[in-house]
Parts: sequence; structure tokens; C-alpha cells
Amino acid sequence: MSSHAFPRPIQEVAAALDIPADALAPYGRFKAKVDHRLGAAAPRAGVRTVLVTAVNPTPAGEGKTVHTVGLSMALCRIGKRAIATLRQPSMGPIFGIKGGGSGGGAAQVLPRDEVNLHLTGDFHAVAAANNLLAAAIDTTIVLDNPLQLDPERITWRRVLDVNDRSLREVRTGLGGSANGIPRDAAFDITAASEVMAILALSKDLADLRKRLGRIVVGTNFAGVPVCAEDLGVAGAMCAVLKDAVDPTLVQTSEGTPVLMHAGPFANIAQGNCSIIADRIASQFGDYIVTEAGFGADMGAEKFLNVKCRVSGMRPDVAVVVVTLRALKLHSGRYAVKPGAALPAAISQEDLPGIEVGAANLAAHLRALGACGVPCVVAINRFPTDTAMELELAQRLALAAGARAVAISEVFVKGGAGGEELAHAVVEAAESGAAKVRLTYPDEASIADKVRLVAERHYGAGSVVFEPRAVEQLQRAEAQGFGHLPLCIAKTQYSLSHDPARLGAPAGYEFPIRELRVYAGAGFVVPLAGQVLTMPGMGRTPAYKGIDVDADGRIVGI
Repeated sequence: MSSHAFPRPIQEVAAALDIPADALAPYGRFKAKVDHRLGAAAPRAGVRTVLVTAVNPTPAGEGKTVHTVGLSMALCRIGKRAIATLRQPSMGPIFGIKGGGSGGGAAQVLPRDEVNLHLTGDFHAVAAANNLLAAAIDTTIVLDNPLQLDPERITWRRVLDVNDRSLREVRTGLGGSANGIPRDAAFDITAASEVMAILALSKDLADLRKRLGRIVVGTNFAGVPVCAEDLGVAGAMCAVLKDAVDPTLVQTSEGTPVLMHAGPFANIAQGNCSIIADRIASQFGDYIVTEAGFGADMGAEKFLNVKCRVSGMRPDVAVVVVTLRALKLHSGRYAVKPGAALPAAISQEDLPGIEVGAANLAAHLRALGACGVPCVVAINRFPTDTAMELELAQRLALAAGARAVAISEVFVKGGAGGEELAHAVVEAAESGAAKVRLTYPDEASIADKVRLVAERHYGAGSVVFEPRAVEQLQRAEAQGFGHLPLCIAKTQYSLSHDPARLGAPAGYEFPIRELRVYAGAGFVVPLAGQVLTMPGMGRTPAYKGIDVDADGRIVGI
């Protein structure tokens, strides 16, 4: 489907869902903000939630967004009223390596160019609110410091929605006393901001306001946490985010409704769209099809242990997307680097590679099964896949515990290419088989929570906290944050902390190098390995292919 395909007027999409006209705020003809208060009521009885996740991906991705979009269209084709809920793409990957985040082919979100660039401005609002808090911190320090903030203990970072490696570590306040006190600081990408996490986890505007006030920005000289509320800036931050609390209604290439809201990455944040979007969808649809970022060890684990704790909603079934090239990659027989094209050999028939690499799929199915979530595997079919490879992958997935396996062609055929998958999802979702269990109890210590996630979801044998992380962990528990759930930041390319450990590594040491407390969002962030919260550009960034043609149309996304 062309990026210039003509979608339906957004009022028609809303009317088909019975969304009241006075709950819409149109932004042009094909997108509209939806009043978040429509999600205030409890989900309707009988609504099913489908969680779309994947194996650990190749750098090109496995097609989770394509399948979230395509499955929602396929469900509509077989008579279900489905709504997709998606995160808004960050412009970092769009201009960097991965490219757009609106699906592709015959299964994408429209209007694609607007979705991928600015949509309705929520990312800019998040960045503005985040950086307003940063400015308030530096202002109060230089102007008499009434809160006695310790400049060496400031944890709040500025953000930018562009991959910019030069801003990972900076020194601010240079140029004389009028410019502030010189101190070491840093930038994260906007998707990693705690404000973004808060937007995704807030239930309404009042909850957003409370969570913003609870943000911990550092400690005073006595070691007591200082919050955004103490600075008197939380109200202004909420004012900046007043419109961002409303999800944006767009549509698929077949006119199926999509609620797009928030955009936290899964490798450095919780990787799921907003609770508000899901709750609104639960009022107007029979099926909510929502995507969790990267592999099931990332977005799906956080969906269960972070998002479900707050929302009270539970998935009825998980769809685990896999490509044969990903299974071959996890055999360890191919050299693949982010930013580089996949080797041509990975598209050739390789039955032994699939058999070895299927251990990665099996590990994800075991972890989700242990959490009580029935799984349907969707094999994202590529033209080079052979019949023998597809048959082997199906057999291995069933042997590993999949409830059903469907070969999907939604990229090429749209909803029609996902009907087999849709029927399998409906059977699993309506069977009542889901008995969702969280990985750890609230009362467990932070160290025990990390250990349980690392063992049950990553296959680790033990967890090692580096000295800095030990100090931060002890401080977090002493300050009363030990009851919070975890949002572990690690690589997306491996079940482990090391992107080079492919397949299903087991029995290794899982290292935690740093610990951050996101008190407003309501979770603790242990950082494992060398995961970056500010990505960088590669040698051939995607922005080189993006332009505007003579008719003012954006090309290259």
C-alpha cells in the first residue's frame, strides 16, 4: 500500500465505533484526539486483549507492528470488532537505522508520514515538560538553592527525540555564574524520559498530575529525595501535557481503527502504549490488539509486570511473531550487525539453522507459558521461505508449547493474509485458558525481583550487582521504593544482557551496573550491560533517504 493511499475521513472511523462526535478533536482530515475520559469506566464484559510480541529480533525487526495492524484487520474480516492500540514512533529510529514504525506493505497505519514524524505533537510535549523540569532544577540551584539540592546528586536528564551520541555526557552551567553551576549532566532520547513512561501509565489527567509531582530529581545534602512537586513545577508540566493525555485516533490501510498513544522504548523503558488507549478501546471494541516492543523478554514481560499491575487488565492470548531469518540468526551461523543489510545467505534454505535457532522461540514460549498466557505463533512469511522450512518451524513451535501456529502473509495480503491467524487467536482467547500470573510479588526485595526476572525470562543462572548499583539499590530501598515493580533496561537482541549471546543462553551471570528510580512512573530501572538511553546514528542513517517531492509529499520513510 502506498504511503499516499487515501484513508477515510477520521469522523467516519469514529462513527463506525460509536465514539461520540463531541469526544473528538480533529487534527486535519485523517487523525483526531479522543477524549481520555472515555476510558474512565471499567472494561466491558467479554472484551479480549491480544498481546503481540516476538522473538529476539534481527536488526530489521520481525514485523510486530505489521502483525498488530494486520491481525486487527483480519479479526474485522472474520466478524470481530477489533481496535489496535500502538505506541507512537520516535523520530530517533526513523532518522537512524530502523526506519518508520507504522507497519508496512498492506498492513500499515495511515496517514503514514504524519504518524512517523509528528502526529499530534505528543512527543514534543513530553520533551518540553521533561526539559522544563530540568530548567527548574538548574534555576533553583543557582538562585540560592532553597531546597538544598546537591548538584552532585541530580539524577534528572534532559531529552531530545533525535539520536545524538554527542549528548550522552555533557557539562552544563559553563560560561560564568550567571549561567548556573557547572556540573556533569546527560541527555536521553525522549522515549526514555520518565515523563513518557508516566504518560503511558497514567489512568487520567488527575493521575498524570500526581505522578508528575512524585518524580524524584535528586537528593538534598542530607540525602532526602527532592521531587518535582517540591520545585513547584509539576503543575506547569501537566499544563504542557494537557492535550497529550488524549490518544490519537488513526486507521489501518483497510480502515480499521487504531488508537496511538505514548512511545516508550522497550529496551530502555516499558515498551507499551498507554493504559488510556487500551481502556478506551475496551469500551468500543470486542478485541484489543496491542503491541509490546521487541522480544517477549522485553515488552511482554513489562506489559505483564508493570502495565498490568497498574491497569488491572490482563491478556487473553499472546501472539509471538517470528521470521525464519530470525531463527537462523539465533543459530549463531550468521554475522549480522545493526545498520548493515542482512547477509544474503540467511535467505537460503537452512533447516539445521532453524532447528538450532528455534531454541530462542522456545525460551519465549516457556516464559510466557509460565506466566499463564496461551501463545499463538505467527510465522511472518517471506518470499524466500521454503515449504520445508515453514513446516519445520511450525512443528518446532508446537513442540515448544505454542497453542497454535499460523503462517501469516498480512504484509502482502493485508487482513486476508491473516485470517488463519485470526481464527487461531479467537479460539485461544475465547477458550478461557489464560490464567495470568505475575513474575514476582510487590513485597519482594529489588534484588529478588531482578533475580526472578533474570532467571525466568532471560535464562540467567545468577545476578551480579556492580558496586555502584549496590549503593543505589540500598538507597532506593531505604527511601521506600523497594515495593515498586521493575523495568529492566537491556539489549533487545539477546535474552541476556549481551547482544552477542544468541539463541537461548542459560546459566550465565546477569550484571546490573546502575539503578534508577522512576518514582512518578512507579517503577525501578536496573540497567544491565551497555544498553544506551541515547542511541547514536550509524554510517548510513535513514535520514539520507528522506526528502520532500515537488508536490510537498514526504518520500523515503
